[in-house]
Amino acid sequence: MTLRRRTFPLVPRRQLIGTPFGESRSSRRGRGAEVAGSRPYLPGDPVSTIDWYASARLSAAHGSDEFVVREHYREESPRVVIVVDRQPSMALYDPGFPWLSKPAAMTAAAEAIARSAVAARAELGYAESSTGRTRVLSPGAVAPRYILERVRSASFDAAPASLEHVLTELAKRRAELPQGSFVFVLSDFAAGAHGPTWTQLQRARLDVVPVVVQDPTWEQSFPAVQGVVIPFASLDREVAPTRLTASECATRRREHEDRLARLLIGFHRLNFDPVVLGTDEPRAIDAAFVQWAERRRRRRGRR
Repeated sequence: MTLRRRTFPLVPRRQLIGTPFGESRSSRRGRGAEVAGSRPYLPGDPVSTIDWYASARLSAAHGSDEFVVREHYREESPRVVIVVDRQPSMALYDPGFPWLSKPAAMTAAAEAIARSAVAARAELGYAESSTGRTRVLSPGAVAPRYILERVRSASFDAAPASLEHVLTELAKRRAELPQGSFVFVLSDFAAGAHGPTWTQLQRARLDVVPVVVQDPTWEQSFPAVQGVVIPFASLDREVAPTRLTASECATRRREHEDRLARLLIGFHRLNFDPVVLGTDEPRAIDAAFVQWAERRRRRRGRR
């Protein structure tokens, strides 16, 4: 029996213009269910917006006909963009190995994001760099199924700086991505995440969610494989058999754990809330996103 996968709520980090959600609201006035305030009636206002009870009280107090109009927070669709890192390191590992398959984890994460965006009536977009060029699909331009097919089928041949180029392009698209738009970045961040690109995203006030896809054995840590000949492969797939000592294994373990810690600290300093994935099991990935949303809800509740 196939168990139904879960969705997670798109909990915004802050209330901003153009970012309404089920539990939040837009700062702009317009059609909506939640009352924002009231003001005097102006010619052209719909009669349906008149607050007749408040108008009667004001008319009685002034001794003349006075009309008060209710204003509501405008309901808008949130915007979500899935950004996929297409560098060769994201192609590891092939199915059948006992370690994390990044393509499988990335696909499951994209499915979770797309499914949750549809549940939130959000417009979904996509961005990547592959086959030597940057591709950006604006939110709502194509159906989610097309985006997911692209996630599954595109090649892993992007240049080392490709992810930064894609994110820089998104930071420029203010009309398509207003403040508070969600940008889920799926990558192993092998080259880190520092520099002006990430500052640009912060200044654009985009709600960036780094999704860190790293193997828990070989990238988030390092196993005790001293004395064993290990075939290490470079990104160009050249294999070099290597034998490590216990000290070398311990050094690599510290380096990998410190690297991940620095990456997460850097994201938090930018006010980005990362999601760390060390599994390609779809329901475990769903649970990681649900936990991310719950952390945000608790943090907002304390403010």
